[in-house]
Amino acid sequence: MQKDYLGLHLKETELMKSNKYLLTVFRMVPEKGIDLEDMASEVAAESSTGSNMRVGTATKFSDHLNALVYKVDKKKSLAWLAYPIDIFDRGGNVQNILTYIAGNVFGIAELKELKLLDMWIPPAMLKRHDGPTYTIHDLKKYLGIKNRPILGTIVKPKIGLKPKEFAKVCYEFWMGGGDFVKFDEPQADQNFAPFKKTIDEIAVMLKRVEKETGKKKAMSVNISAADFDTMIKRADYVNKKIGKYHPALLVDGITAGWMAIQTAKRRYKKNFIHFHRAGHGAFTRHESPFGFSVPVLTMFGRLAGASGIHTGTAGIGKMAGDNEDVIAVHCALDKVSKGLFFTQDWGKFAPCCPIASGGLNPTKLHAVIKAFGTTDFITTMGAGCHSHPDGTRKGATALVQACEAYQKGKTIQEYAKTHEELAKAIEKFGKK
Repeated sequence: MQKDYLGLHLKETELMKSNKYLLTVFRMVPEKGIDLEDMASEVAAESSTGSNMRVGTATKFSDHLNALVYKVDKKKSLAWLAYPIDIFDRGGNVQNILTYIAGNVFGIAELKELKLLDMWIPPAMLKRHDGPTYTIHDLKKYLGIKNRPILGTIVKPKIGLKPKEFAKVCYEFWMGGGDFVKFDEPQADQNFAPFKKTIDEIAVMLKRVEKETGKKKAMSVNISAADFDTMIKRADYVNKKIGKYHPALLVDGITAGWMAIQTAKRRYKKNFIHFHRAGHGAFTRHESPFGFSVPVLTMFGRLAGASGIHTGTAGIGKMAGDNEDVIAVHCALDKVSKGLFFTQDWGKFAPCCPIASGGLNPTKLHAVIKAFGTTDFITTMGAGCHSHPDGTRKGATALVQACEAYQKGKTIQEYAKTHEELAKAIEKFGKK
């Protein structure tokens, strides 16, 4: 035990009132024979000022920056830790926060499980961070959308289409009535689909579809790259070629890194910054003993300034998920959001739009809206639109019809009686 890191006399309300601490809750399971209180003090030390023993060079000043264990629940294997906000980079650095509270601690030998379940960010710390600039409300205003989700798709197959083929898929979805098309997360600058050539073809189709339909459409382009210079060049090219269409800039935030998200946000304040979370399951799945929860990931995305982040589908699609996905939605959107343990007041922080994807199709739209309790999100249905019996365009129309049914208070089965595209989608997907 490292007693310097124990503060069991401290009250959570007083810690919050002080405006000086970031609060966290961990599920923490030590090896057999090690007391949870002892283990929590070791985690507090490793994740703030200390090591596995009292540091000989510690000073009176450094000691007051110790993380403090202020509560434990041995029956539930939970530990509450408070981190002085002065230890964190004052430049609003999400990577730096994670390096402390979700960094070396995962490697401590005496731990069998360590998962960051929830956190509370004090107002003084929120002020250091940018938050989102271009929001779901800005994108909806541009697209002319009210009282419904933004209806989107993912270009499929995930990889393998050449530039003209890729752009044609986008065109067909838009012509069917869809609003938003995104790159799938691995799409980059492949030999068969050079980045610039693909953007050039998309530009042609955007111009064509808006001329033919008279409606605005949106595109989300993956700018993730091997280095920041290349990422920035890609973003600049996107804005040069299709900037007037309000493109979203997609960054693979887990694999490319938090700095990539924050760099994109700070450089491109007039773009929707689309945080794709590929790789998150290694940290967030319930059966993963180490990592952090989906709501925590979402809170960090909002803190980093992402305009939108994938938050799961509450088990409705093909990906694992449950009520944590719903909590994540409100951690992204609400001014005051209730997490697993804490209630977070985001103050004037702008919302971070939830993005629902993974095994969805038109028959599941109503269930997602009901689970999320909001229409302020983007749904991106890939195969659920492209595998419609009559192709992508009709798949998009079926999605639009499912949305119309929701707006009119009708079931999709009732609406399908007079809407062929939706009827065929129900026949195709309804049994799964």
